Amino acid sequence: MAEKTKEGARAEVGDFQRSIGELREEVGKVIVGNREIIDGVLTCMLAGSHALLEGVPGLGKTMLVRTVAEALELQFSRIQFTPDMMPADIIGTTLIEEGAGGQRNFSFRKGPLFANIVLADEVNRATPKTQSALLEAMQEHRVTIARQSHTLEQPFFVLATQNPLESEGTYPLPEAQLDRFFFKLHVAFPGREELNAILERTTGAETPTVQPVLNRARILEMQRLVREVPASKHVQDYVVRLLQATHPTVDDSSGTVKRFVKFGASPRGAQALLLASKIRALFEGRFAPSIDDVKASALPALRHRVLLNFEGEAEGIKTDEVLQEILKQLPESTK
Repeated sequence: MAEKTKEGARAEVGDFQRSIGELREEVGKVIVGNREIIDGVLTCMLAGSHALLEGVPGLGKTMLVRTVAEALELQFSRIQFTPDMMPADIIGTTLIEEGAGGQRNFSFRKGPLFANIVLADEVNRATPKTQSALLEAMQEHRVTIARQSHTLEQPFFVLATQNPLESEGTYPLPEAQLDRFFFKLHVAFPGREELNAILERTTGAETPTVQPVLNRARILEMQRLVREVPASKHVQDYVVRLLQATHPTVDDSSGTVKRFVKFGASPRGAQALLLASKIRALFEGRFAPSIDDVKASALPALRHRVLLNFEGEAEGIKTDEVLQEILKQLPESTK
């Protein structure tokens, strides 16, 4: 963006804002409230990454993902995770088919993972073996079967929902898989006004319909614009210092981190923080991210990447509480 004229950059940011506004408006026809969650899902999409939505059953997590998919002119598939699901049910399998003349050939039958938007519904109800089938696809956007790699069409992003681990019949997601989610978003219980609005929309004679407003080419263009947004050195350094502050082995980390944290966030956490800050700046029509953008993105970007130790879990410490304390204590500048 630095090489472009100021007028050209302003026009691109304006177009970006309009596209996001149209998308929010279309999603808002079905989804009541949850602006922060909707923006979080859109942020993951624009970063070319994946979102994990956590909440108790019945809060509309699946409906939100389906609505976003309907507002985008992309190929969509849904995978309902169950304890008896196998990896081949997700990525596909190689079959032996008999052709003309009795010749037998191997052919690959694609699984539901081969789509632009994949809804992984109740992902933590599957066993860790099945969950691990998503790892290569989420990181490298390809799958390997029988030593042959199959590339997934861009854009590709997984929108996964999970029930809290206290729910019956759930398995914890592997740490390596959690780290591949750009954001972990907590879906809260709606308030009184939102509940009334939900009842009005879902119990009446008319059902809201959603029309696609963004196509594949436009989404890829918006993703490219995100990467072109410049970040100043002091903002990038704040991201690095914030990431380091989550590690108990760093000398100047807080007493809370040293006492309750087992492992801090990975470098993917810093990448997510900076990209999310750029996207938040574009949402608001700005040309560059600020430290406030980083702070606003810290909880969803890091809460699933900071692992508490046994003492932290026994004391009932929440990862969000640890991150909020770090944000309060970390100076914005080292000067």
